[in-house]
Amino acid sequence: MKSVTILGAGLVGTVLAVLLRKRGHEVTIYERRPDMRKEQIQAGRSINFALSSRGWKTLELAGLKEDIQQIAIPMPGRFLHQEDGSSAFQAYGKNGEAIYSVSRAELNKKLMDAAEKTGAKIHFDHRCTHVDIDQNEIDLETKSGKEQVKCDLLFGADGAFSSLRTAYSFRDRTNFSQFYIEHGYKELNIPAGEKGTWLIEKNALHIWPRHNYMMIALPNEDGSFTCTLFFPFEGNPSFESIQTEEQILSFFKKQFPDAIALMPTLVHDFKHNPVSSLITTKIYPWHYKDQSCIIGDAAHAIVPFYGQGLNAGFEDCTILDQLIDRYPDDWATIFTEYEIARKPNADAIGELAFKNFIEMRDQVADPIFLQRKKVEKELGRRFPGKFNSVYEMVSFSHTPYEQAWNSTKAQDELWQKINAEGDFFENIQNPDFEEKLGKWVLEYEGKTKF
Repeated sequence: MKSVTILGAGLVGTVLAVLLRKRGHEVTIYERRPDMRKEQIQAGRSINFALSSRGWKTLELAGLKEDIQQIAIPMPGRFLHQEDGSSAFQAYGKNGEAIYSVSRAELNKKLMDAAEKTGAKIHFDHRCTHVDIDQNEIDLETKSGKEQVKCDLLFGADGAFSSLRTAYSFRDRTNFSQFYIEHGYKELNIPAGEKGTWLIEKNALHIWPRHNYMMIALPNEDGSFTCTLFFPFEGNPSFESIQTEEQILSFFKKQFPDAIALMPTLVHDFKHNPVSSLITTKIYPWHYKDQSCIIGDAAHAIVPFYGQGLNAGFEDCTILDQLIDRYPDDWATIFTEYEIARKPNADAIGELAFKNFIEMRDQVADPIFLQRKKVEKELGRRFPGKFNSVYEMVSFSHTPYEQAWNSTKAQDELWQKINAEGDFFENIQNPDFEEKLGKWVLEYEGKTKF
């Protein structure tokens, strides 16, 4: 059995710790932050997670699914708040499937408890300042001084600015890139109503699409909603141009009139909550020999617009666990196969996440887009096993992200054929069109075989 060191007691690091402890490995986690279960964490940097099928599979593997279900709120669709004041609900799946809103902080606390319960040791206020890749040693800064730790097996689960990934990036023949989008995000809040009631629809992901920017809101157990404004850093309007109380209120009254009435702390939140950036990172390789490996955001930080960052990180853990079964204690092979399996899928979900930002802010109000979504659900019902929308592949199945990404072009082509014929739901009553559609779907299926 290996002695395992994990950098980062976030969500992926703690789930990984549980899985490795279940196999009998000694696990020690070093976390740069204080223990959020004991100290007040900084407010204003949270985007609620949207747990979907991939994440639930990992939690079930770790024996934690039932516990986490207690703090998860199902969202079977998105609730759109349009510029003209109208609103509409759009179901995500064709059979009532849901993604689940989960508080980042509450989930992390539960996973920390679970990791410690299995016997993992978590050292808080331990910031990793340097990793010696060859010697597999980490340098740590603590409240009492500096430490150096020699690692047997090292995992970097320390997020988008991972110390282990940084060390990898300086190695010869390592490909590394990072990309910031021009938008940042700021957390806002819709508080609970009387007796903890939800002031807007509880079981939905709320979106206020406004073309170049948008606001979303996800429900919390206490009746509140965590809102996130995705907004340009610069330009007009932007975080740079909107500063004063008058500017804040004027902007929100114009753009989000149905929300501002529900946000009594808007001005305070807008002025005092930080603006955070959104980064996509890519690196290759993900491991070094049989000594160390990066996982989760440390390997593939993505923008949050598909709700898959957490799910992708958890799926990393699932795949790694399966490979440990296949190649017991052969960590060089485990890491190599893990990297081969996950790198293309990580790149794919990164592309899908950015594409979904455009969809969420620009297209969800478009009548043609809305019609396409209805048609996709009908195609899924008529051709089970042959057609599934990209969104459903990503959120409600374990279809590889790479396959979902590769299906986008073929689905665009299929939609263009269908749309060119006129009203789908009228046409489908015609046997000739139905026969033609069947051929098109077979052609589509042939293009997406993986």
